[in-house]
Amino acid sequence: MPTVTIHQAKTHLSKLIQQALAGEEIIIAKGKQPLVRLVVLPEACPQRRIGGAKGMVTFMADDFGAPLKDFQEYTTWRPV
Repeated sequence: MPTVTIHQAKTHLSKLIQQALAGEEIIIAKGKQPLVRLVVLPEACPQRRIGGAKGMVTFMADDFGAPLKDFQEYTTWRPV
């Protein structure tokens, strides 16, 4: 949780808002005394929609879930 001064907050407000939108909590202080917490309003966060990416995958190879030959030595069990 970064702490910035009022002057820094005024100078870098756009950047601080972007940090808050990314989930970071910003404390604004006067000198060393914390005064204000900058957080995102709950209604400003978009709600996730289940199934919102339907139709995005247009092709999947038949061997998609097959083991990769390059990693076969790492996936086969051998007693020690």
